[in-house]
Amino acid sequence: MKTLTRHDLLDILMGCAILGTGGGGDMAEGIGLIDDALAKGKTFDMVTLDDAPPDALICTPYMLGAISALPSEEEAAYARLPRIDGPAILLAYARFQEYLGQEFYGTVCCELGGSNTAVAFYAAAMSGHMIIDADPAGRAVPEITHSTYYINDLPAAPIVLANEFGEVMLLENIHDDLRAEAIVRALSVVSRNDIAAIDHALPVRDVRDAIIPGTITLAQTMGRAHRKARAEGQDAAEAVAQTGGGAVMFRGMISDCDWRTEGGFTLGSITILGSDEYPGKTYRISLKNENMVGWLDGVVHATIPDLICLMDMQTGMPISNPDYAKGMQVAVVILPAPSQFTTARGLAAFGPAYVGLNQPFRSPLSPAD
Repeated sequence: MKTLTRHDLLDILMGCAILGTGGGGDMAEGIGLIDDALAKGKTFDMVTLDDAPPDALICTPYMLGAISALPSEEEAAYARLPRIDGPAILLAYARFQEYLGQEFYGTVCCELGGSNTAVAFYAAAMSGHMIIDADPAGRAVPEITHSTYYINDLPAAPIVLANEFGEVMLLENIHDDLRAEAIVRALSVVSRNDIAAIDHALPVRDVRDAIIPGTITLAQTMGRAHRKARAEGQDAAEAVAQTGGGAVMFRGMISDCDWRTEGGFTLGSITILGSDEYPGKTYRISLKNENMVGWLDGVVHATIPDLICLMDMQTGMPISNPDYAKGMQVAVVILPAPSQFTTARGLAAFGPAYVGLNQPFRSPLSPAD
């Protein structure tokens, strides 16, 4: 077991914000959860998959919904509803344990993201439980089915959900994870596009071979490299690329961008005019919570499951969606997808077809034929 210090946790969340490819939630919210738990004397204790007892019960807590604000006319519809004190994830966590009649041993984060990783950490720390050094995505993803749980046929249900209004929902007898995504997304839409969910309540032995080990340590390594590069005045984008086995693929200025909230997702696009070694070239990114596809001069250049990471070159910080704006000087870093998502089953769940592209997956990081 390793007890994570605040310094460790900040490196982890920074790494998660980078690996979140624009999604995974606002890191400031994640830091807020971490600091709240630390202020209350809680500790963040992490174990590897191999060190967790095989019969220990673990679960996956997360927040699901759009990552952009509601239009004011929609926001007004929620004004009459009461708000609970404290994060909804703790309400869902307590209700799930009550439903099961036993305590959890620990939590697995659903993805790597500046906020969603912290949500799983927070639920564990506030309950005196363990953090598992693993996750089912190795990055941030938009839907429940974009996970190694789904690839390995581990059903999400039963699922317990709670929202900021104190409404708690228990989902049983869900046909499959495609149906689970549809139902949970719909409940998020009527919960101000933000709902706490907990699923995959299973013993460690059932998930050991179905999730990606060591991803929290990977995020910490990424965050540490990013912090060191910025402190030494080095190119943060290059540090991220080298640490993650990827490459800086484009640099330029954001010339156009947009976003909208639709169906419980944040959708949008970013257009970048090339600079430095890319004069006269254009790079466009489309997003669905996370960055999904990159086009270089109108031709598909990078797609999921590879990670398309956007870095602000003036601050050296990763850009979370939709916190981009015209005039920002940015670098596009492509990092390789977790190997689990480059299998036939992984690509069927989270590959080019998901974003409407009728073409096979080819990483720009792969050697040319």
